[in-house]
Order: sequence, then C-alpha cells, then structure tokens
Amino acid sequence: MSELLGIGSRVKHPAFGDGVIVKVNVAAYQVSFLTYGMKDVGKTYDKWEVIEKVNPEGGVTFNDAEKALLKILKTYNGVEEKVDLGSKWVGGKMLLQPQDEELKAKEIPIEQFFHKIVMVRDRLRVMEQRINSSSLNDEEKVNLQQYITRIYGSLTTFNVLFKNKDDQFKGDSSK
Repeated sequence: MSELLGIGSRVKHPAFGDGVIVKVNVAAYQVSFLTYGMKDVGKTYDKWEVIEKVNPEGGVTFNDAEKALLKILKTYNGVEEKVDLGSKWVGGKMLLQPQDEELKAKEIPIEQFFHKIVMVRDRLRVMEQRINSSSLNDEEKVNLQQYITRIYGSLTTFNVLFKNKDDQFKGDSSK
C-alpha cells in the first residue's frame, strides 16, 4: 500500500512529471502538474516518486499548498514573481553623469533599471537550479555555486531599491 500524502506534498509522476497535491479526496489526490495541469491520481497509486511529503494530519492550508506550488513553478519554469520597487523610488530617475561636463548626462527611469536588476536576479536563480539538477559532479556544482554566490554579493548594492527585504540579493553570509 502506498503512503498517505497531505496537501502540499511534491511528487514526480512518470507520465505527468512534477506536481503538487492541492486537494485530498476520499479515493484520489487532486494534483497540479507543471505541464499537464490538474489531474486526479488514485490514493493507491505507487509509481510516482514522492519528492517532499507533507503528512495528511499536518493541517496544511490551501495557502500553504499555493505557496508550495508557486515555489515549484518558479524553480522549474523560471516563472517571474512580482517584485516591488521601494515606494521612495517610484517615479524617480537615475542620472548617469560623465566626469566631462561638456558631455550629456543620461537619465533612466528607476523602474526600468529596477526591472532589469530583477531579471538578472531571476535568471541567476534559474541558472542555480539548472546547475543543481545537472549531471556535473558535486565538486563542479559547488565551484559554480560559489561564483553565483559572489555574483549575488556584488549585486547587494542594489538592495536599497527593493521594497521587501525577502526579495533582496544575499551574498555569502559567512564572511
């Protein structure tokens, strides 16, 4: 008999791929798969791999399951989340002033610059996931991961632009 799973459990189905259990019925799980959408899978089904188990009695809310699903979608699909610019910067401009005063300065809307910074951050996250799931050996993965961590550290200068601290860049905190 297969183990009972709760809402928020992450699974890998041989035909449908990665998914998250979003509802538990009497005889089946309702699973949201990344590529195939919602599917019902019988509770006795035992051919899938359980990636992360949530106990049925764990009291996981729909909100918890939704967060788990969004995390998976971001990790495997490169889905971009909405990241807010700090309110003091909204409508602001960035001024690039050359040292030579005869040369013209360049003004850039901060929102445009911030969007590009967020895109860099999101693409680094996707690169991290691809490295971690690649066939590289552990030493090569660790070496590449260290480069990415240093890149994040270099980008912490731009943390002042983020409204929420959770969205900011984080470098190597051991230094």
